[in-house]
Amino acid sequence: MKKQILVALVGNPNSGKTSLFNKIVGANQKVGNFSGVTVEKYEGTVFHKEYELKIIDLPGTYSLTSYSPEEIVTRNYILEENPDVVINVVDSTNLERNLYLTTQLIDVQANLLVALNMFDELEKQETKIDLDQAEKLIGTHFIPTSAVTGQGIDELFDHTVELFTEKISIKKNKLSFSQYLEEYIEKLVKIISTDEELSSKYYPRWLAIKLLVNDKDVYKTVREYPVWIKVNHVLSEALATTEKKYDSDPEMMLKEERHALIRGAIKETVKYPSKRKKNASEMIDSILINRITGLPLFIFFMWAMFQLTFTLGETPMNWIEAFFGWLGTTASQVITEPTTRSIIVDGIISGVGGVLIFLPNIMILFFALSFLEGTGYMARAAFVIDKVMHKVGLHGKSFIPMITGFGCSVPAFMATRTLRNRSDRITTLLIIPFMSCSAKFPVYILVAGTFFSTSQAGNALFGIYMLGIVIALITARLLKTAVFKGESEPFVMELPPYRMPSLKVLLLQMWQKASLYLRKAGTIILGASILIWIASNYPKSEEITAEYNQIKSDVLISTNYNETEKIEVISDLEFQESSKQLEHSFVGQLGKLIEPVVAPLGFDWKLGIALVTGIAAKEIVVSTMGTLYSLGDVDEESNDLRSRLLENPNYNQAVALALMVFVLLYIPCAAASIVFHKEAGAWKWTAFYISYTMTVAWIMAFLTYNIGKIFLL
Repeated sequence: MKKQILVALVGNPNSGKTSLFNKIVGANQKVGNFSGVTVEKYEGTVFHKEYELKIIDLPGTYSLTSYSPEEIVTRNYILEENPDVVINVVDSTNLERNLYLTTQLIDVQANLLVALNMFDELEKQETKIDLDQAEKLIGTHFIPTSAVTGQGIDELFDHTVELFTEKISIKKNKLSFSQYLEEYIEKLVKIISTDEELSSKYYPRWLAIKLLVNDKDVYKTVREYPVWIKVNHVLSEALATTEKKYDSDPEMMLKEERHALIRGAIKETVKYPSKRKKNASEMIDSILINRITGLPLFIFFMWAMFQLTFTLGETPMNWIEAFFGWLGTTASQVITEPTTRSIIVDGIISGVGGVLIFLPNIMILFFALSFLEGTGYMARAAFVIDKVMHKVGLHGKSFIPMITGFGCSVPAFMATRTLRNRSDRITTLLIIPFMSCSAKFPVYILVAGTFFSTSQAGNALFGIYMLGIVIALITARLLKTAVFKGESEPFVMELPPYRMPSLKVLLLQMWQKASLYLRKAGTIILGASILIWIASNYPKSEEITAEYNQIKSDVLISTNYNETEKIEVISDLEFQESSKQLEHSFVGQLGKLIEPVVAPLGFDWKLGIALVTGIAAKEIVVSTMGTLYSLGDVDEESNDLRSRLLENPNYNQAVALALMVFVLLYIPCAAASIVFHKEAGAWKWTAFYISYTMTVAWIMAFLTYNIGKIFLL
């Protein structure tokens, strides 16, 4: 049995950490959540020599403070799980920014290796690093790597094993501060070391440094121990003396000295080319983030992405639709018992199959988003949109959760934690629901593909997404004007160099997202489809059954029809009976109850029911429609939901657009609403979020329907 080495992968956002992780472990990975939080956890296994390396890809972070959920997860994992080796992935083209985290990892005395990632790009820039001297100055091992070419990965594994087996030693910690700060650090270390329990859990020097930088979590931890009285006395003395003597504070001084060490090390070990040419990223940025061309190009890229998604996805979607049509027909012929046949064909196959039809479109969308993010364009999108955001009282940093909302509202809500200003955070939380999450996508594909041509459907899809952004910006302006007055915090964001992401990595990320969609189809949507089938079939009216049995009996004994005509009439009567029974069912009764509310939007009670079930999860809107519109019809066309929608004389392009608008704007799902409440922290904001999104959805759908009747009919 191979001996296991626990390896933690740590690095800044945009350092190529996750790309390196994907290159190392490939498809041999699994996704979950860290205990107690919804931050995603990626782990994989690779075998090297006689060792099994279990690699954990920790969330990207700029430091080991306790501010954001990602920072907390990363720091706690390193401190509490005590991995055998910590690999710090560093963007070698941006050393000054990335090495700041390295100095903090040195503080915790981790078994540290530094992977100088993107080293191939550094070499193209004709920049050279004296690795031996860098190791001496910083105090850790440096291994040049590239997630694109695979450079240095075997060497990285070799160093990991050798560090674990102590064939090579941890480099001596060369990180020291000025004499003044070191005196106070030493005082705190001596006091903390007197408490065996505290010093056995945490490295005393790290605790001392964190106390000096006013880390709230560390303060809370140390307060629980008897040494706190002495510790607090030293901290008070350090703060008072620093302010008096240096007109500063220990936190600022420590930051400045870390940066001074990094700048000195870079100056001594990095040699740049004598004549620096304008690099490719700068030349591309001169166009993509230009104040004139930046915004139109951003809108064009979004439009092209949705056109591509719809056009490329149409053919495989038709294949899957044909497969489920064949499956439904086959099941109808094989299963003879009517109730079982109905629940299998009309409930499960129509419900779940109606959602899986849109898997190709979902995969193409995720691939496109991963590509834009992997190239570095998404960071530019936030930069470009910053000027627009400022006009509504926010800034580009709020656009990051909004972009995340295109994937799923749950992580988007959580991403607002990076906003320090509470008014910015609440405002951003309230506009995220208008960002069209991927769960709404199948509804758009179904409706747009049914009532519009392929080119029109792509435009309608683009228009829906843009409408969500416009409504979000208007909402932000209203909130910032009427509720949250005051300036937003300044916006500072790193723009990574443009890179061509690995196709393997893009496909892997696409599959990870698609597999989550499939799991939802196999669990939540399957269960919902069965529940909706039950609610659609019960209770049954004996009067309706008796009435139609009598009519069918009369047809069978009538001499006015030949045998072929009798079969057709009986089939029509069975469909009419099913429709009457559906209206009598629990679903029908609820639908009739809410019909007056949705009727002004052009919706009937069936669409109303679909929207109600969509509160649980938006994918269920499609599966509900599949279940409702497939009841009673046993021929091959019964599984073609688009045909059934087109057959309804009350449905048209105006109704289709109104439905898409309503789905876009009302609350995302129950899970997202729970997370919203947790992040907002007050029932008043949760109540406002629900009522506001519902009201806006109804008003905009009403306007869309009535304006659409004028121009589209």
